[in-house]
Amino acid sequence: MEINQPEKVYVAIGTDWYDGFSTLQWTLTKWSNQPITIVILHAANPFCKDYVYTPLGKLPISSVSEEKLKALEKSEEAMCDKLMSQYIASCGKVKAEVIKLEKNELQPIHKQMIDIISRFRITKLVMSFTFMKSSSWKSRSAISGSFYVLRQKPDFCEMFVICGGRLVCLREENDEGFVEDDRGFMVAKLKDKNYSFKNWIGKMFNENVDNSLPSSPSSSRSNGSPHQWEKYSEEIENYVNQLMSLNEDGEEINIANNRLDENSTELHMPENMDAAERIQILKCRTQNAQDAILSNKKRANATRERREKAEWAINICNTRAEELESYVNKEVVRNIDLNKELESKKEEVNELQSEVEEKRSKLSSILELQKELSNKLHISSSAKSRAEVQLQKSVTAQGDMVQEIEELRKQRDGLQHRIEFCREKDAIEKVSKLDGYGFGYREFSAEEIVAATEDFSERLRVKSDGCSTNVYRGRINHITVAVKMCNSTKEQSEKVFTTKVKILGQIRHPNILAMIGFCSKFNCIVFEYMHNGTLHDKLFSTERSTKRKNQPLNWHARIYIATETCSALSFLHKAKPKPITHGNLNPSKILLNRNNVAKIDSSNAHWPYNEFDIKLDIRDYGNLLLQLLTGKSWDTTMDIDAVIGCLDHLAGEWPLDLAKELCGIAIRCLCRNDIVEESITAMPVKEINDVKKRADQLVANGEFTMPDVQESRNVPGTFLCPIYQDVMQNPHLAADGFSYELDAIEEWLKTGHDTSPMTNLRLQQKLLTPNHTLRSLIQNWQNKRSAAPT
Repeated sequence: MEINQPEKVYVAIGTDWYDGFSTLQWTLTKWSNQPITIVILHAANPFCKDYVYTPLGKLPISSVSEEKLKALEKSEEAMCDKLMSQYIASCGKVKAEVIKLEKNELQPIHKQMIDIISRFRITKLVMSFTFMKSSSWKSRSAISGSFYVLRQKPDFCEMFVICGGRLVCLREENDEGFVEDDRGFMVAKLKDKNYSFKNWIGKMFNENVDNSLPSSPSSSRSNGSPHQWEKYSEEIENYVNQLMSLNEDGEEINIANNRLDENSTELHMPENMDAAERIQILKCRTQNAQDAILSNKKRANATRERREKAEWAINICNTRAEELESYVNKEVVRNIDLNKELESKKEEVNELQSEVEEKRSKLSSILELQKELSNKLHISSSAKSRAEVQLQKSVTAQGDMVQEIEELRKQRDGLQHRIEFCREKDAIEKVSKLDGYGFGYREFSAEEIVAATEDFSERLRVKSDGCSTNVYRGRINHITVAVKMCNSTKEQSEKVFTTKVKILGQIRHPNILAMIGFCSKFNCIVFEYMHNGTLHDKLFSTERSTKRKNQPLNWHARIYIATETCSALSFLHKAKPKPITHGNLNPSKILLNRNNVAKIDSSNAHWPYNEFDIKLDIRDYGNLLLQLLTGKSWDTTMDIDAVIGCLDHLAGEWPLDLAKELCGIAIRCLCRNDIVEESITAMPVKEINDVKKRADQLVANGEFTMPDVQESRNVPGTFLCPIYQDVMQNPHLAADGFSYELDAIEEWLKTGHDTSPMTNLRLQQKLLTPNHTLRSLIQNWQNKRSAAPT
């Protein structure tokens, strides 16, 4: 089956960048509906072998080193190749190739084109009007060269001449050549060979020169000005008059030569002459010959001077001709651009007229609408007065609703207290029923622990107040966990480790750190991870930050922590069949989750106890209360006034009655039975719960304001940044599917991390997408919270 090959269209382009691209654009538009292949015939300026152009001007080739010449040649070739690449790229999807026409010293470019048409059998030739302008090809002018190709080309070749991106027509009439554009306007004109040289010179030099025209390269080289051109014009015209008189001089020369020839033909004298006569005739003829020789010498000198003057005149004329031709081309291009601009302005005028008509019709409709709005304004004024009355009623109803909301809030708080009580009771009952390894935990393999902690990477080691611990943060089944390494000394036998796992597995309480599992090979226990660190970091950390994790606790949150810690210790002391004691209660053993809910690290809890062990827990709890009140560690027991004088100002303004009551409970917990009769022998659960209820009442009534630190116990977990643990202001979705605060996740990625902060898995890409939905939900939640009555 025969496949139709795309037709080849040959495009002849010179060194003019604008003309080349406009010619290619015309070709692509002309054959846009049929498949073609464009073959670019490029006539580049060859590198001159006689002189080079430098910043100092035109210099002889002998004054430049060979390295410089090679560099200039390479630069010229690179510029030419770059221009060809741009030409090919402008063709788009149309296949294009380039044929470079090499310089031929013996054959001008217009004759080369006839040979190329016959050699490649070109059926369609698109030729730029300035293709043959380069003087380095020793060709005729662009017009005469184009007419030569038009006359001599074979009949099978269809030729298109393009000027400034438009098709022009070459027409001959009455021995004259005319170049017309597609609308019939004459672009250029070529006279016949009998055209008067004097008239041509006069037209070139006597026309008025427009000072506004841009200077051409040739004019810049001649450093000419309009006044100098007028001077040249007079000299050239005088020179033309001298040329017109050459015929007479030629006749005189012919006459003198004829006389010399006649004298030479008369050298044969008659034989009957005597010697004296012959000598006299020879003297006359010798004198005539000498006169003729002197005359010929004078004429030879005059001829040499005329030749030099002719060369000067030719150079001046060539320079002027190049300027005029450049000016004509620029005028053609400018004329085309002006026509385009005129068409554009006409379209704009038409658009403006239609727009005026449209606005006129709109204005009439606006006037009608204004009348209608005046009537509606009168009606709305009446409706406004009625709405004001209804608004007053709505304000009164809103006040009633606020009171009702406050009652519902109190009922909610009561239900929350009941829920906490039921959870504690349920946990106690479950622990009392456990006998052996409990529930909710399992044994992990060594491979799972290594994968979760990235082989116990130092990057995942948990630090407390800047110091490293034996706890590692990890991810198991997409859940963040804490892996605590137990001591591996000889005394830490397998039986001791098994006993500790058994005790921890039986403890389940909302305020006790839950064990998820263990690994026998590494002697490690897996706990739930507490994102806000330890209470010690909150109270005593020297680093204060605007990030939620390092913000100080307000007094209300500290009362909650005291209540939750008391509930957890009371649960351990009431465990069945035998009580469990903590033995080492301090702020480092109390951990806080995202909402600052306190949970006790019970990894050191044990069964063997006596009454002294329980009292030790109570004393430690009393010391914890003093640290919550003052933010300091206490070595000795202080009185109430001394403690009140050292209240931690970072917690905000403490209610003095609540602070004094907490201080009294702390002092009673710290005192021994044999010294103070009112010392506490069991955890003060009831007293602490009473303080918490009174604190909640003060906050609900608005009698005490919280510090700038936001209370986060009722904040939805999805609103908190997994890194900062603060309510997000500008949440962005990462490749792991989690949303982070933009500053936090950018800092994470900039520090060299390529894994997810939540899953520890490698991120497929680091693109961050704004989570507008989550941001809108956070803003609505904050607006409702700020609008809620206190």
